[in-house]
Amino acid sequence: MKKIAVHLTILLVVCAGLARAQGSPGRDATYRIGARDLISVRVDEDEKLNGDRRVSESGTINLPLIGDVQVTGKTAGEAEQVIKRLLEEKYMQRASVAVQVVEFRSRPIAVIGAVKSPGNLGFSGRWTLLEVLAAAGGLAESHGNVVYVLRRADSGLSDQVTIDLDDLLVRGDSRVNIPIFPNDLINVPVTVEITVYCLGEVSKPGALAFKSSERITVLTAIAHAGGLTDRASKKILVKRASPSDGRTEVTVDYNKIIAGKEPDLELRQGDVIVVKESFF
Repeated sequence: MKKIAVHLTILLVVCAGLARAQGSPGRDATYRIGARDLISVRVDEDEKLNGDRRVSESGTINLPLIGDVQVTGKTAGEAEQVIKRLLEEKYMQRASVAVQVVEFRSRPIAVIGAVKSPGNLGFSGRWTLLEVLAAAGGLAESHGNVVYVLRRADSGLSDQVTIDLDDLLVRGDSRVNIPIFPNDLINVPVTVEITVYCLGEVSKPGALAFKSSERITVLTAIAHAGGLTDRASKKILVKRASPSDGRTEVTVDYNKIIAGKEPDLELRQGDVIVVKESFF
Protein backbone atom coordinates (compact mmCIF):
# COMPACT_ATOMS: atom_id res chain seq x y z
CA MET A 1 0.00 0.00 0.00
CA LYS A 2 2.84 2.40 0.85
CA LYS A 3 4.49 1.84 -2.55
CA ILE A 4 1.17 2.43 -4.30
CA ALA A 5 0.68 5.72 -2.42
CA VAL A 6 4.20 6.86 -3.39
CA HIS A 7 3.62 5.99 -7.06
CA LEU A 8 0.26 7.85 -7.04
CA THR A 9 1.91 10.92 -5.49
CA ILE A 10 4.60 10.93 -8.21
CA LEU A 11 1.91 10.51 -10.86
CA LEU A 12 -0.04 13.44 -9.41
CA VAL A 13 2.99 15.74 -9.54
CA VAL A 14 3.89 14.75 -13.11
CA CYS A 15 0.30 15.04 -14.39
CA ALA A 16 -0.24 18.33 -12.59
CA GLY A 17 2.92 19.75 -14.15
CA LEU A 18 1.75 18.71 -17.61
CA ALA A 19 -1.70 20.18 -17.03
CA ARG A 20 -0.23 23.50 -15.89
CA ALA A 21 2.17 23.59 -18.82
CA GLN A 22 -0.65 23.01 -21.27
CA GLY A 23 -3.18 25.33 -19.64
CA SER A 24 -3.34 29.07 -19.27
CA PRO A 25 -4.90 31.28 -16.61
CA GLY A 26 -8.57 31.54 -17.32
CA ARG A 27 -11.02 34.30 -16.71
CA ASP A 28 -14.20 33.43 -14.88
CA ALA A 29 -16.67 36.10 -15.90
CA THR A 30 -18.78 35.50 -12.78
CA TYR A 31 -16.00 35.66 -10.17
CA ARG A 32 -16.23 38.69 -7.87
CA ILE A 33 -12.98 40.24 -6.72
CA GLY A 34 -12.19 40.12 -3.02
CA ALA A 35 -9.63 41.50 -0.57
CA ARG A 36 -6.10 40.04 -0.97
CA ASP A 37 -6.73 38.98 -4.57
CA LEU A 38 -3.99 39.95 -7.00
CA ILE A 39 -5.29 41.54 -10.18
CA SER A 40 -3.56 42.51 -13.39
CA VAL A 41 -4.44 45.85 -14.96
CA ARG A 42 -3.49 46.72 -18.53
CA VAL A 43 -4.22 50.05 -20.24
CA ASP A 44 -3.08 50.25 -23.86
CA GLU A 45 -2.86 54.03 -23.89
CA ASP A 46 -0.52 54.43 -20.86
CA GLU A 47 1.92 51.72 -19.79
CA LYS A 48 2.51 53.46 -16.42
CA LEU A 49 -0.89 52.10 -15.39
CA ASN A 50 0.05 48.53 -16.25
CA GLY A 51 0.96 46.01 -13.57
CA ASP A 52 -0.24 43.55 -10.95
CA ARG A 53 -1.86 45.01 -7.85
CA ARG A 54 -2.93 43.41 -4.59
CA VAL A 55 -6.43 44.32 -3.43
CA SER A 56 -6.29 45.93 -0.01
CA GLU A 57 -8.32 44.83 3.00
CA SER A 58 -10.56 47.83 2.34
CA GLY A 59 -11.22 46.52 -1.19
CA THR A 60 -9.23 49.00 -3.28
CA ILE A 61 -6.28 49.07 -5.65
CA ASN A 62 -4.14 52.16 -6.22
CA LEU A 63 -3.52 53.36 -9.76
CA PRO A 64 -1.46 56.29 -11.05
CA LEU A 65 -3.52 59.31 -12.05
CA ILE A 66 -6.77 58.15 -10.47
CA GLY A 67 -5.67 56.90 -7.02
CA ASP A 68 -7.69 54.35 -5.04
CA VAL A 69 -10.30 52.39 -6.98
CA GLN A 70 -12.91 50.22 -5.26
CA VAL A 71 -12.92 46.79 -6.91
CA THR A 72 -14.20 44.28 -4.35
CA GLY A 73 -17.56 42.77 -5.18
CA LYS A 74 -17.04 43.47 -8.86
CA THR A 75 -16.27 41.05 -11.67
CA ALA A 76 -13.14 41.68 -13.76
CA GLY A 77 -15.36 43.09 -16.50
CA GLU A 78 -17.07 45.47 -14.09
CA ALA A 79 -13.70 46.63 -12.71
CA GLU A 80 -12.57 47.33 -16.26
CA GLN A 81 -15.56 49.60 -16.81
CA VAL A 82 -14.96 51.51 -13.56
CA ILE A 83 -11.29 52.16 -14.42
CA LYS A 84 -12.17 53.04 -18.01
CA ARG A 85 -14.81 55.57 -16.86
CA LEU A 86 -12.45 57.22 -14.35
CA LEU A 87 -9.68 57.57 -16.95
CA GLU A 88 -11.96 58.92 -19.66
CA GLU A 89 -13.59 61.43 -17.31
CA LYS A 90 -10.34 63.33 -16.70
CA TYR A 91 -7.27 61.97 -18.43
CA MET A 92 -7.99 60.22 -21.73
CA GLN A 93 -10.31 60.53 -24.64
CA ARG A 94 -10.44 56.77 -24.95
CA ALA A 95 -9.09 54.08 -22.62
CA SER A 96 -8.71 50.39 -23.50
CA VAL A 97 -8.64 48.57 -20.15
CA ALA A 98 -8.14 44.87 -19.40
CA VAL A 99 -8.43 43.42 -15.88
CA GLN A 100 -7.69 39.84 -14.91
CA VAL A 101 -7.56 38.10 -11.54
CA VAL A 102 -4.08 36.59 -11.19
CA GLU A 103 -4.34 35.15 -7.67
CA PHE A 104 -7.53 34.19 -5.89
CA ARG A 105 -6.75 34.80 -2.21
CA SER A 106 -10.12 36.00 -0.93
CA ARG A 107 -11.80 32.64 -1.51
CA PRO A 108 -9.18 29.88 -1.41
CA ILE A 109 -9.66 26.27 -2.33
CA ALA A 110 -10.08 23.98 0.69
CA VAL A 111 -8.71 20.43 0.60
CA ILE A 112 -9.69 18.00 3.36
CA GLY A 113 -9.45 14.30 4.06
CA ALA A 114 -6.85 11.79 2.91
CA VAL A 115 -4.18 14.12 1.52
CA LYS A 116 -0.75 14.74 3.00
CA SER A 117 -1.17 18.50 3.52
CA PRO A 118 -4.86 19.36 4.01
CA GLY A 119 -5.88 22.98 4.33
CA ASN A 120 -6.62 26.10 2.31
CA LEU A 121 -4.79 26.80 -0.94
CA GLY A 122 -4.43 30.27 -2.39
CA PHE A 123 -3.90 29.86 -6.12
CA SER A 124 -3.25 31.70 -9.32
CA GLY A 125 -4.66 31.21 -12.77
CA ARG A 126 -6.91 28.22 -13.36
CA TRP A 127 -6.13 24.92 -11.63
CA THR A 128 -7.27 21.42 -12.40
CA LEU A 129 -8.15 18.72 -9.89
CA LEU A 130 -4.77 17.01 -10.41
CA GLU A 131 -2.94 20.25 -9.69
CA VAL A 132 -4.89 20.80 -6.48
CA LEU A 133 -4.22 17.26 -5.22
CA ALA A 134 -0.52 17.69 -6.02
CA ALA A 135 -0.42 21.07 -4.23
CA ALA A 136 -1.95 19.36 -1.17
CA GLY A 137 1.02 16.99 -1.06
CA GLY A 138 -0.59 14.09 -2.89
CA LEU A 139 -2.86 11.36 -1.61
CA ALA A 140 -2.37 9.81 1.81
CA GLU A 141 -2.29 6.03 2.21
CA SER A 142 -5.75 6.09 3.77
CA HIS A 143 -7.46 7.44 0.64
CA GLY A 144 -10.47 5.71 -0.83
CA ASN A 145 -11.67 5.29 -4.40
CA VAL A 146 -13.35 8.64 -4.98
CA VAL A 147 -12.88 12.37 -4.47
CA TYR A 148 -15.74 14.82 -3.98
CA VAL A 149 -15.65 18.37 -5.33
CA LEU A 150 -18.15 20.64 -3.59
CA ARG A 151 -18.75 23.77 -5.66
CA ARG A 152 -20.04 26.66 -3.53
CA ALA A 153 -21.67 29.50 -5.43
CA ASP A 154 -22.14 33.15 -4.39
CA SER A 155 -25.86 32.43 -4.13
CA GLY A 156 -25.23 30.01 -1.27
CA LEU A 157 -26.21 27.02 -3.38
CA SER A 158 -23.75 24.19 -3.83
CA ASP A 159 -23.23 21.30 -6.20
CA GLN A 160 -21.21 18.13 -5.60
CA VAL A 161 -19.20 16.34 -8.27
CA THR A 162 -17.98 12.79 -7.62
CA ILE A 163 -14.73 11.74 -9.33
CA ASP A 164 -13.47 8.15 -9.50
CA LEU A 165 -9.76 8.15 -8.62
CA ASP A 166 -9.09 5.17 -10.90
CA ASP A 167 -10.51 7.17 -13.82
CA LEU A 168 -8.37 10.16 -12.86
CA LEU A 169 -5.06 8.48 -12.00
CA VAL A 170 -4.99 4.98 -13.44
CA ARG A 171 -6.94 5.37 -16.68
CA GLY A 172 -5.93 9.01 -17.12
CA ASP A 173 -9.36 10.15 -18.29
CA SER A 174 -8.90 13.87 -19.00
CA ARG A 175 -12.66 14.43 -18.74
CA VAL A 176 -12.56 13.91 -14.97
CA ASN A 177 -9.57 16.22 -14.47
CA ILE A 178 -12.04 19.05 -14.02
CA PRO A 179 -11.17 22.74 -13.50
CA ILE A 180 -11.23 23.92 -9.90
CA PHE A 181 -12.59 27.33 -9.00
CA PRO A 182 -12.25 29.72 -6.05
CA ASN A 183 -14.17 28.59 -2.96
CA ASP A 184 -14.34 24.95 -4.10
CA LEU A 185 -14.02 22.28 -1.41
CA ILE A 186 -12.18 19.07 -2.34
CA ASN A 187 -12.84 16.13 -0.03
CA VAL A 188 -10.85 12.90 -0.31
CA PRO A 189 -12.68 10.57 2.09
CA VAL A 190 -10.53 8.67 4.56
CA THR A 191 -11.08 4.93 4.57
CA VAL A 192 -11.29 2.93 7.78
CA GLU A 193 -11.00 -0.80 8.35
CA ILE A 194 -14.22 -2.78 8.35
CA THR A 195 -14.24 -6.20 10.01
CA VAL A 196 -16.77 -8.94 9.26
CA TYR A 197 -16.66 -12.56 10.35
CA CYS A 198 -17.12 -15.71 8.30
CA LEU A 199 -17.60 -18.83 10.45
CA GLY A 200 -18.44 -22.47 9.96
CA GLU A 201 -18.04 -24.44 6.75
CA VAL A 202 -15.57 -22.24 4.88
CA SER A 203 -11.92 -23.01 4.13
CA LYS A 204 -10.48 -20.23 6.33
CA PRO A 205 -13.00 -19.23 9.01
CA GLY A 206 -12.33 -16.12 11.07
CA ALA A 207 -12.24 -12.33 10.93
CA LEU A 208 -11.96 -10.60 7.55
CA ALA A 209 -10.67 -7.05 7.11
CA PHE A 210 -11.86 -4.74 4.33
CA LYS A 211 -11.56 -1.03 3.52
CA SER A 212 -14.68 1.04 4.06
CA SER A 213 -14.46 2.19 0.43
CA GLU A 214 -15.00 -1.39 -0.75
CA ARG A 215 -18.41 -2.94 -1.39
CA ILE A 216 -18.50 -5.93 0.98
CA THR A 217 -21.07 -8.62 0.22
CA VAL A 218 -21.80 -12.20 1.24
CA LEU A 219 -20.04 -13.54 -1.86
CA THR A 220 -16.93 -11.39 -1.43
CA ALA A 221 -16.67 -12.35 2.25
CA ILE A 222 -17.00 -16.07 1.48
CA ALA A 223 -14.43 -15.72 -1.31
CA HIS A 224 -11.98 -14.04 1.08
CA ALA A 225 -12.59 -16.91 3.51
CA GLY A 226 -11.44 -19.39 0.87
CA GLY A 227 -14.86 -20.49 -0.34
CA LEU A 228 -17.36 -23.03 0.93
CA THR A 229 -16.32 -26.53 1.96
CA ASP A 230 -17.86 -29.63 0.40
CA ARG A 231 -20.02 -30.04 3.48
CA ALA A 232 -21.40 -26.50 3.47
CA SER A 233 -25.09 -25.78 3.40
CA LYS A 234 -26.13 -23.38 0.68
CA LYS A 235 -28.47 -21.62 3.12
CA ILE A 236 -26.26 -18.89 4.62
CA LEU A 237 -27.13 -17.18 7.89
CA VAL A 238 -26.09 -13.55 8.29
CA LYS A 239 -26.19 -12.03 11.78
CA ARG A 240 -26.42 -8.24 11.50
CA ALA A 241 -24.54 -6.15 14.05
CA SER A 242 -26.40 -2.95 13.17
CA PRO A 243 -29.52 -3.84 11.18
CA SER A 244 -31.05 -0.97 9.23
CA ASP A 245 -34.36 -2.80 8.84
CA GLY A 246 -34.63 -4.24 12.35
CA ARG A 247 -33.78 -7.79 11.27
CA THR A 248 -30.86 -9.12 13.31
CA GLU A 249 -30.68 -12.35 11.29
CA VAL A 250 -31.09 -12.85 7.55
CA THR A 251 -30.91 -16.11 5.63
CA VAL A 252 -29.74 -16.01 2.01
CA ASP A 253 -29.45 -18.71 -0.63
CA TYR A 254 -25.90 -19.07 -1.96
CA ASN A 255 -26.96 -20.79 -5.19
CA LYS A 256 -29.61 -18.17 -5.97
CA ILE A 257 -27.10 -15.35 -5.43
CA ILE A 258 -24.66 -17.05 -7.81
CA ALA A 259 -27.46 -17.46 -10.37
CA GLY A 260 -28.47 -13.80 -10.05
CA LYS A 261 -31.89 -14.71 -8.70
CA GLU A 262 -31.29 -13.17 -5.28
CA PRO A 263 -29.38 -9.97 -4.40
CA ASP A 264 -25.91 -10.35 -2.95
CA LEU A 265 -26.46 -8.95 0.55
CA GLU A 266 -24.17 -6.05 1.45
CA LEU A 267 -22.37 -6.37 4.77
CA ARG A 268 -21.48 -3.79 7.39
CA GLN A 269 -19.08 -3.53 10.31
CA GLY A 270 -19.35 -6.45 12.73
CA ASP A 271 -21.68 -8.61 10.63
CA VAL A 272 -21.23 -12.37 11.03
CA ILE A 273 -21.73 -14.97 8.30
CA VAL A 274 -22.51 -18.46 9.60
CA VAL A 275 -22.20 -21.35 7.15
CA LYS A 276 -23.68 -24.48 8.67
CA GLU A 277 -22.95 -28.06 7.68
CA SER A 278 -25.34 -29.66 5.25
CA PHE A 279 -26.79 -33.03 6.28
CA PHE A 280 -28.01 -33.92 2.79
